[in-house]
Amino acid sequence: MAMPLGLGQYCRLAGRVMGALSRRQTRGTLLPAIRWYITQTAGNKVQFKLDDRTAHSSLDLFKKDTGVIYRILGLDPSHVQQNPERFRDWAVVFGDGRITGGRHYWEVTVKKSSEFRLGVAEAAMSRDDCVGTNRSSWVFGYVQRKWFAMTSNQRVPVPLVGKPDRVGILLDYEAGLIGLVDIPKAKVIHSMRVTFRGPLCPAFGLWDGELLTHSGLEEPEGLK
Repeated sequence: MAMPLGLGQYCRLAGRVMGALSRRQTRGTLLPAIRWYITQTAGNKVQFKLDDRTAHSSLDLFKKDTGVIYRILGLDPSHVQQNPERFRDWAVVFGDGRITGGRHYWEVTVKKSSEFRLGVAEAAMSRDDCVGTNRSSWVFGYVQRKWFAMTSNQRVPVPLVGKPDRVGILLDYEAGLIGLVDIPKAKVIHSMRVTFRGPLCPAFGLWDGELLTHSGLEEPEGLK
Protein backbone atom coordinates (compact mmCIF):
# COMPACT_ATOMS: atom_id res chain seq x y z
CA MET A 1 0.00 0.00 0.00
CA ALA A 2 1.39 3.40 -0.90
CA MET A 3 1.51 5.40 2.31
CA PRO A 4 3.52 8.48 3.31
CA LEU A 5 6.27 7.94 5.86
CA GLY A 6 5.63 9.02 9.41
CA LEU A 7 2.15 8.39 10.77
CA GLY A 8 1.14 5.98 8.03
CA GLN A 9 4.23 3.83 8.57
CA TYR A 10 3.83 4.01 12.33
CA CYS A 11 0.18 2.98 12.14
CA ARG A 12 1.00 -0.13 10.14
CA LEU A 13 3.72 -1.14 12.59
CA ALA A 14 1.54 -0.41 15.61
CA GLY A 15 -1.38 -2.26 14.10
CA ARG A 16 0.68 -5.43 13.78
CA VAL A 17 2.05 -5.56 17.33
CA MET A 18 1.63 -8.98 18.92
CA GLY A 19 1.60 -9.85 22.59
CA ALA A 20 -0.32 -10.73 25.70
CA LEU A 21 -3.98 -11.67 25.63
CA SER A 22 -6.56 -9.07 26.63
CA ARG A 23 -10.11 -9.21 27.93
CA ARG A 24 -11.67 -9.93 24.53
CA GLN A 25 -9.97 -13.33 24.43
CA THR A 26 -12.13 -14.55 27.29
CA ARG A 27 -15.55 -13.71 25.87
CA GLY A 28 -17.79 -16.76 25.77
CA THR A 29 -18.50 -18.92 22.77
CA LEU A 30 -17.08 -18.00 19.40
CA LEU A 31 -19.63 -16.49 17.05
CA PRO A 32 -20.17 -17.34 13.40
CA ALA A 33 -17.48 -16.15 11.02
CA ILE A 34 -19.84 -13.83 9.14
CA ARG A 35 -22.38 -11.50 10.69
CA TRP A 36 -24.64 -9.24 8.68
CA TYR A 37 -25.28 -5.72 9.93
CA ILE A 38 -28.88 -5.53 11.07
CA THR A 39 -29.31 -1.86 11.96
CA GLN A 40 -30.36 0.33 9.05
CA THR A 41 -30.78 3.99 9.95
CA ALA A 42 -32.46 6.24 7.41
CA GLY A 43 -34.01 8.73 9.86
CA ASN A 44 -32.26 10.71 12.60
CA LYS A 45 -30.60 10.03 15.99
CA VAL A 46 -28.44 7.06 15.05
CA GLN A 47 -27.62 4.83 18.01
CA PHE A 48 -24.75 2.35 17.85
CA LYS A 49 -22.17 0.38 19.78
CA LEU A 50 -18.73 -0.63 18.59
CA ASP A 51 -18.57 -3.90 16.72
CA ASP A 52 -16.04 -6.22 18.36
CA ARG A 53 -15.90 -8.42 15.30
CA THR A 54 -14.47 -5.57 13.23
CA ALA A 55 -11.89 -4.54 15.86
CA HIS A 56 -8.22 -5.02 15.10
CA SER A 57 -6.35 -7.25 17.55
CA SER A 58 -4.66 -4.23 19.22
CA LEU A 59 -8.04 -2.77 20.21
CA ASP A 60 -10.22 -3.79 23.14
CA LEU A 61 -13.76 -2.63 23.85
CA PHE A 62 -15.16 -1.58 27.22
CA LYS A 63 -18.16 0.14 28.86
CA LYS A 64 -20.68 -2.12 27.12
CA ASP A 65 -18.91 -1.73 23.77
CA THR A 66 -19.22 2.07 23.63
CA GLY A 67 -15.52 2.65 24.35
CA VAL A 68 -12.30 1.41 22.76
CA ILE A 69 -8.78 1.26 24.18
CA TYR A 70 -5.50 0.78 22.34
CA ARG A 71 -3.24 -1.86 23.86
CA ILE A 72 0.29 -1.63 22.52
CA LEU A 73 0.81 -5.34 23.15
CA GLY A 74 -2.70 -6.30 22.19
CA LEU A 75 -3.74 -9.79 21.17
CA ASP A 76 -1.66 -12.25 19.26
CA PRO A 77 -3.59 -12.30 15.94
CA SER A 78 -3.58 -16.10 16.09
CA HIS A 79 -5.86 -15.84 19.15
CA VAL A 80 -8.43 -13.64 17.37
CA GLN A 81 -11.22 -15.30 15.46
CA GLN A 82 -10.63 -14.85 11.76
CA ASN A 83 -13.55 -13.42 9.87
CA PRO A 84 -13.96 -11.12 6.86
CA GLU A 85 -15.25 -8.21 9.00
CA ARG A 86 -12.11 -7.79 11.11
CA PHE A 87 -9.44 -5.20 10.27
CA ARG A 88 -6.22 -7.08 9.72
CA ASP A 89 -3.39 -4.53 9.49
CA TRP A 90 -4.75 -1.36 11.05
CA ALA A 91 -6.05 -0.38 14.50
CA VAL A 92 -9.60 0.35 13.30
CA VAL A 93 -13.09 -0.52 14.57
CA PHE A 94 -16.55 0.20 13.11
CA GLY A 95 -19.86 0.98 14.74
CA ASP A 96 -22.32 -1.92 14.66
CA GLY A 97 -24.96 -0.48 12.33
CA ARG A 98 -25.45 0.86 8.83
CA ILE A 99 -26.60 4.36 7.93
CA THR A 100 -28.52 4.56 4.67
CA GLY A 101 -29.98 8.05 4.89
CA GLY A 102 -30.96 10.93 7.15
CA ARG A 103 -29.12 13.47 9.29
CA HIS A 104 -27.27 12.13 12.33
CA TYR A 105 -25.11 13.38 15.17
CA TRP A 106 -22.89 11.64 17.71
CA GLU A 107 -20.06 12.64 20.02
CA VAL A 108 -16.72 11.13 21.01
CA THR A 109 -14.73 11.73 24.19
CA VAL A 110 -11.13 12.08 23.01
CA LYS A 111 -9.35 13.50 26.06
CA LYS A 112 -7.45 10.26 26.80
CA SER A 113 -5.92 9.86 23.34
CA SER A 114 -3.29 11.80 21.41
CA GLU A 115 -3.59 9.90 18.11
CA PHE A 116 -6.90 8.91 16.52
CA ARG A 117 -9.30 9.21 13.57
CA LEU A 118 -13.09 9.67 13.71
CA GLY A 119 -15.65 9.65 10.93
CA VAL A 120 -17.55 7.30 8.65
CA ALA A 121 -16.72 4.60 6.13
CA GLU A 122 -18.61 2.45 3.68
CA ALA A 123 -19.74 -0.75 5.39
CA ALA A 124 -18.07 -2.75 2.61
CA MET A 125 -14.71 -0.96 2.93
CA SER A 126 -11.67 -3.23 2.56
CA ARG A 127 -10.44 -4.54 5.90
CA ASP A 128 -6.88 -4.31 4.57
CA ASP A 129 -7.06 -0.48 4.50
CA CYS A 130 -6.96 2.19 7.18
CA VAL A 131 -9.76 4.73 7.49
CA GLY A 132 -8.87 7.89 5.59
CA THR A 133 -6.53 6.19 3.12
CA ASN A 134 -9.12 5.33 0.47
CA ARG A 135 -12.20 6.72 -1.30
CA SER A 136 -14.48 4.66 0.97
CA SER A 137 -13.83 6.57 4.22
CA TRP A 138 -13.94 10.16 5.47
CA VAL A 139 -12.37 11.01 8.82
CA PHE A 140 -11.10 13.76 11.08
CA GLY A 141 -7.80 12.93 12.73
CA TYR A 142 -5.55 14.20 15.48
CA VAL A 143 -1.79 13.60 15.76
CA GLN A 144 1.16 15.64 17.02
CA ARG A 145 -1.30 18.16 18.50
CA LYS A 146 -2.78 18.97 15.10
CA TRP A 147 -6.17 18.23 13.52
CA PHE A 148 -6.77 17.25 9.91
CA ALA A 149 -9.50 16.02 7.58
CA MET A 150 -8.62 12.97 5.50
CA THR A 151 -9.91 10.87 2.61
CA SER A 152 -8.19 9.12 -0.31
CA ASN A 153 -4.92 9.41 1.68
CA GLN A 154 -5.03 13.20 1.34
CA ARG A 155 -4.94 15.42 4.42
CA VAL A 156 -6.29 18.92 4.86
CA PRO A 157 -5.31 20.83 8.04
CA VAL A 158 -8.21 21.76 10.32
CA PRO A 159 -7.67 25.05 12.19
CA LEU A 160 -8.87 23.87 15.59
CA VAL A 161 -6.93 25.43 18.47
CA GLY A 162 -5.95 22.87 21.09
CA LYS A 163 -7.87 19.68 21.76
CA PRO A 164 -11.27 19.65 23.48
CA ASP A 165 -12.21 16.75 25.75
CA ARG A 166 -15.11 15.85 23.48
CA VAL A 167 -16.04 16.53 19.86
CA GLY A 168 -19.12 15.96 17.72
CA ILE A 169 -19.60 14.34 14.31
CA LEU A 170 -22.44 15.52 12.07
CA LEU A 171 -23.51 13.38 9.11
CA ASP A 172 -26.10 14.43 6.55
CA TYR A 173 -26.38 11.53 4.11
CA GLU A 174 -28.55 13.16 1.45
CA ALA A 175 -26.66 16.47 1.57
CA GLY A 176 -23.36 14.59 1.30
CA LEU A 177 -21.84 16.25 4.36
CA ILE A 178 -19.72 15.08 7.26
CA GLY A 179 -18.59 17.69 9.76
CA LEU A 180 -16.44 18.01 12.88
CA VAL A 181 -18.36 19.89 15.57
CA ASP A 182 -17.15 22.20 18.34
CA ILE A 183 -19.69 21.19 21.00
CA PRO A 184 -19.63 24.27 23.32
CA LYS A 185 -19.96 26.64 20.33
CA ALA A 186 -22.47 24.41 18.49
CA LYS A 187 -20.44 25.05 15.35
CA VAL A 188 -19.16 22.89 12.48
CA ILE A 189 -15.41 23.54 12.49
CA HIS A 190 -14.69 21.76 9.24
CA SER A 191 -16.74 19.71 6.80
CA MET A 192 -16.22 17.46 3.80
CA ARG A 193 -18.63 17.25 0.87
CA VAL A 194 -19.17 13.74 -0.42
CA THR A 195 -21.53 11.83 -2.70
CA PHE A 196 -22.39 8.84 -0.54
CA ARG A 197 -23.27 5.79 -2.60
CA GLY A 198 -23.85 2.99 -0.10
CA PRO A 199 -24.45 2.09 3.56
CA LEU A 200 -22.10 3.83 6.01
CA CYS A 201 -20.75 2.89 9.44
CA PRO A 202 -19.29 5.15 12.14
CA ALA A 203 -15.54 4.51 11.95
CA PHE A 204 -12.69 4.90 14.42
CA GLY A 205 -8.91 4.51 14.24
CA LEU A 206 -6.87 4.58 17.46
CA TRP A 207 -3.12 4.36 18.15
CA ASP A 208 -2.92 5.73 21.67
CA GLY A 209 -5.10 5.77 24.80
CA GLU A 210 -8.86 5.40 24.51
CA LEU A 211 -12.04 6.81 22.97
CA LEU A 212 -15.60 6.78 24.29
CA THR A 213 -18.59 7.12 21.94
CA HIS A 214 -21.94 8.77 22.70
CA SER A 215 -24.74 8.02 20.23
CA GLY A 216 -28.53 8.40 20.19
CA LEU A 217 -28.11 12.15 20.68
CA GLU A 218 -30.14 15.08 19.47
CA GLU A 219 -28.33 17.47 17.16
CA PRO A 220 -27.27 20.58 19.15
CA GLU A 221 -29.74 23.42 18.79
CA GLY A 222 -28.56 26.10 16.41
CA LEU A 223 -25.76 23.99 14.96
CA LYS A 224 -24.25 25.77 11.97
